Amino acid sequence: MKGIDVCKFFVLISTILVLAVKPVYAVENSFSFGFVPQQSPSVLVKLWGPILKKLSHDTGLTINFSTAPDIPTFEARLAAGEYDFAYMNPLHYTVFSQNPGYRAFGKQKGKNIKGILVTQKDTLIKNLKELDGKEIAFPAPAAFAATILPQSNLSKIDVKFTSKYVGSHDSVYIGVARGMFVAGGGIQRTLETVDPKVKEKLNIFWVSEGYTPHAFAAHPRVPTNVVDTVQRVLLKMFDNKDGKKLLNELGFTQGIERGTDSDWNDVRELQIDILPK
Repeated sequence: MKGIDVCKFFVLISTILVLAVKPVYAVENSFSFGFVPQQSPSVLVKLWGPILKKLSHDTGLTINFSTAPDIPTFEARLAAGEYDFAYMNPLHYTVFSQNPGYRAFGKQKGKNIKGILVTQKDTLIKNLKELDGKEIAFPAPAAFAATILPQSNLSKIDVKFTSKYVGSHDSVYIGVARGMFVAGGGIQRTLETVDPKVKEKLNIFWVSEGYTPHAFAAHPRVPTNVVDTVQRVLLKMFDNKDGKKLLNELGFTQGIERGTDSDWNDVRELQIDILPK
């Protein structure tokens, strides 16, 4: 490879990595779509990139993948309204629907989100009480199903524990699989997409009640006709062979359905006050 080609190659790679982590603002028919970093940017791009490519093709818009290096940074960017579209957890939606005013238009069909606690398969721990005094891994303080639900249930039965925030669901699973933690919080969908060599070492130890899942939402600056177009294409994506295959790989085995603001009232009723409004 010639010198000039090498330079161009590294510039291209650098640009791709920057776009994967930083938001991309709307320019004409170009819009950013931010995804909560439950997993590493490389895994998220692999899972969501093909969905956005098809979404762009079918809408005639340019939909750019974006995320953040960690969940707290993602929350800060949501608060600043940096994403045109976003896929955010239920708690995020109840907060950022107030300010800056994101509005839900879709959610995973036929699915309630449930928090899980995982342990190593060969663990001797048999019930939640045995986690008393232990260090437990969680993705981030405001991760709704993976952190808040299990922490709340442990506190209800007076289990004292130390929380270790490791940045993502995958980091939780890896940490537990390696024996760094006796247990960790996550959700079923991200456990299903983690490295099989990690997953095979884990056991689902506890499952929470179910709540309305993550929201597909749009910032109020996005024109209504654009939101309607994106919603229509996402809702129909499961109806064709290619779209169904892509959604199945994400764990969206029934596709995506329409979502409205009131769908997340079950989460609002929990009155969780952990993020600034």
